[in-house]
Amino acid sequence: MSIDWHALGTVLAVTLLSTVGLVGVFTLGIVGLSRPSSAQGTALLTRTGAYLCFAACAAAVAYGIHLIAS
Repeated sequence: MSIDWHALGTVLAVTLLSTVGLVGVFTLGIVGLSRPSSAQGTALLTRTGAYLCFAACAAAVAYGIHLIAS
């Protein structure tokens, strides 16, 4: 039995980077929704950015499920 260390390292690196990236984007969405803003235009922009972050997270999860199912 032989372990392909390069493939294992590649999987580890991609998993760590995608996990940290996804958590980071989700955190930006949480911060965007929790931060109060005084100007009306700024509040709309911040809320839209937060919803875009959540949509990106949902798309990444859906893509992962698609990869697993196919």
